[in-house]
Amino acid sequence: MRRLITVLLAAALAVAGWTTPGWAQVAPRVTSLGTTPPQAYMWIGNSFFYFNNGIASYVTGLARGEVGGGPAHRGTMLTIGGSGLDWHDVKSYFRPNAVGYYIFDDNNKIVFNTAEKKYEGAILIDCSQCPIHPTLAPKFVKYAKKDIAIIRAHGAVPVLFMSWAYADHPEMTAKLAEAYTHEGNANNVLVIPAGLAFARVLKARPDLKLHVADNRHPTLAGTYLAAATAYAALYGRSPEENSYTAGLDPELARFLRAEAWATVKDYFSGAVTH
Repeated sequence: MRRLITVLLAAALAVAGWTTPGWAQVAPRVTSLGTTPPQAYMWIGNSFFYFNNGIASYVTGLARGEVGGGPAHRGTMLTIGGSGLDWHDVKSYFRPNAVGYYIFDDNNKIVFNTAEKKYEGAILIDCSQCPIHPTLAPKFVKYAKKDIAIIRAHGAVPVLFMSWAYADHPEMTAKLAEAYTHEGNANNVLVIPAGLAFARVLKARPDLKLHVADNRHPTLAGTYLAAATAYAALYGRSPEENSYTAGLDPELARFLRAEAWATVKDYFSGAVTH
């Protein structure tokens, strides 16, 4: 009976389009944000973004640490612990004189943002299992479409952020990749393949800890890898030659940046495996 169940499950997965080890069977249609990608982003999501003092600060660090100078990335975190996209009132984030109206500079002095458009882009992540949850997956489709339309209506560029599998459920990688790539194509938006970068690194270095003890949230190395993947995808630039390590061992940081760049190149060419 157990053998029969295994055979039937394998057949079902094959029909559904999953392979072993497998990844997203659909190639991404959007592979670049153009020659002048956005510099100022809202990062709209949950604790996967805000862990370790926020992924946006790591992307800024990589921009500043690029040899020869990188883009002037500025990111603002709009995060709610445990949230899905349906928890966020994205339209309210674009109201006048609200989010991004002022910042504090490196000298802790307040700087008011007088630009009419405070943000040029917005990056969306759903809850860690919402896109593949049998009950919540339809909400991912509904709110990704809704929020992407809101972002565009305010003159900004929407981006989806593919999250990673739980450490004890690596089979989530292929399903999340499929879900995010499908919605990226359906809405004509770029997808950051962070989940595929996690899988790639763990295949090469299974001893490396990218998750904390709960098997879900990122360690410092995990956030750094996710940020390097985001940097490479958003700006189409290699993060390999970079002085920013976020306090990691320089050789480990270099390895993570190289794997992030390789993941982005392979994903955008439709050649990703893990």
